Amino acid sequence: MKKKFFTNLIFLISLNLLIKPFWVFGIDRTVQNVVGTADYGLYFSLFNFSIILNIILDFGLTNYNNRNIAQHKQLLTKYFSNIVVLKFILSVLYAIITLFFGLIFGYSWFQFYILFFLILNQFLLSFILYLRSNISGLHLFRTDSLISVLDRFLMILIVSILLWTNITGETIKIEWFVYSQTVAYLITALIAFAVVLPKIKYLKLKFDRALLTIILKQTFPFALLVFFMSFYNRFDSVLLERLVDDGNHQVGVYVQSFRLLDASSQFALLFAVLLLPIFSKMIKKREPINELVNFSYLLILIPGLILVIVSIFFRVEIMNLLYNELFDDSYIIFALLISAFIPISTTYIFGTLLTANGSLKQLNIMAFVGVILNLSLNCILIPIFEAKGAAITSITTQLFTAIAQFFIAKHIFKLKIMYKQIFALIAFIVIFVSSVYLIHLYIGNWNWLIAMFISVFWGLLLGFILKLLNIKTFYQVLKS
Repeated sequence: MKKKFFTNLIFLISLNLLIKPFWVFGIDRTVQNVVGTADYGLYFSLFNFSIILNIILDFGLTNYNNRNIAQHKQLLTKYFSNIVVLKFILSVLYAIITLFFGLIFGYSWFQFYILFFLILNQFLLSFILYLRSNISGLHLFRTDSLISVLDRFLMILIVSILLWTNITGETIKIEWFVYSQTVAYLITALIAFAVVLPKIKYLKLKFDRALLTIILKQTFPFALLVFFMSFYNRFDSVLLERLVDDGNHQVGVYVQSFRLLDASSQFALLFAVLLLPIFSKMIKKREPINELVNFSYLLILIPGLILVIVSIFFRVEIMNLLYNELFDDSYIIFALLISAFIPISTTYIFGTLLTANGSLKQLNIMAFVGVILNLSLNCILIPIFEAKGAAITSITTQLFTAIAQFFIAKHIFKLKIMYKQIFALIAFIVIFVSSVYLIHLYIGNWNWLIAMFISVFWGLLLGFILKLLNIKTFYQVLKS
C-alpha cells in the first residue's frame, strides 16, 4: 500500500505542479490585481458563502461514496442510479436556501447575480467530485489525477484569453471570471461522466426511497462534519465583509494571503484524496496502518515546515513580488495564515484516517467546538483588528482542530508516539530556523530568490540528515 500511495502521490503532485501554481499565481492573482482589491473581495466573500452552504448540495455523499465504493466495488451501479437523482433534488434545495440567506444578509442585486452563477458552479463542482469519488473508489488514481486538474487547465485557457488578448475590447471584469469557471466545470463534468459511464453495468435513474433514506441517514454525520469544517474554514471572509465598514476591501486584503495558504493546502489535500480509499481498504482488511500513517505524515510535515518557515522569513519579498497593492497589515496577515498550513496538513492525515474508520461522532464533536471557537473569536477580533483579527482566528481554530484529531486518532488506533522522531523534529526546527535567519540576513540582501532556493534545498537535505525523510524507504518504494 505504501508503494501505491507514494507512486500515485508523485504522479498527482506532478500534474498539480504543472497546473495549479500557474492558476493561483498567474491567473487568479492577476485577476485580483486587474479588477482591484474591493471587487475581488466581493467575489471571494460570495464564493466562500456559497461553499459554506454546499453541505446541502453534497450532504456527505462524496466521502461516503468514496469509502463505500473502495470497500464494495459491486455497489457502483446501484448507488450511481440513485445518488445522481438525489444530487439533483439536493441542488434545488441548496439553491433555494442559499438565495434565502442572501436575502437575510441583505445582498445587493449585483451580489445576487454573481451568487447565482456561483451556485451553479458549486453544483457542477459537486457533481465532478461525486464522479471522481467513484473513479478514486475504484482505485483508478491516475485517471482521477488527470480529471482533478482538468477544470483548472480549462480555466487557465479561458481566462488567459480574457486577460492577455483584446478579444473583448475591454479589461476583464469579475463576473467574466465567474463565467469562465462555469464553462470549465461543465466541460470537466461531462468528461468525468464519460469516464464513469462504462464502469456502470446499466444506467437507469430512479428514486428508491428506501435506499436513499438509508444513504441519507448514513451520510448525515459526513454532511454535518463537512458543514462544520466548511464553516470554520470559510466563514471568516463572510463575517469580515459584514462586520466592518469597508468589508469588500478588508476581504481583498485577507485573500491576498489566504490565496497562498489555499494553494499550498491543495497539495496537502492530495494526500487525503489518495489516503481515504487506501485507509478504508486497509481498515476493512484489518491491516496495520501505523507505518503508512507515520510515512505519509512525515512526508507532508517536513515540506510543510520548510514552506512555513521560509515564507515567514521572506514574507515581505514574496508579497511585494505578487501584488501591486499592499497594506500595513498585509505582511503579518500572511505570516499568520501561512502558519496554518501545518495544522491543516495534520488534519489531512489524521482526519482522513478517522473518516475512513467512520469515527464521525468524535470528529463532529471536535468540529462543532471548532465552529463555536471560530465564531466567538471572529466576532470579538474582526471589529477590532479587521482582516488581521480573522487571520488570528483562523490559525487558532486550525491548531485546536488538528491537535484534537491527532489525539482522537491516537486513542482509537493506539498509535505509538515516536519520541525519537519528536526530538529529531525539534532539532530540525531549531537548526532550520537559525539557518534561514542567517541565509536571509547575509544572502537575502544580495538576491532573495537565491537565498530562498538555498533555504528550501537545505531544509530538504536536513530532513534526510536527521532521518525524518528516509532515503532508504524512498529508494525501496521507487525500486519496487
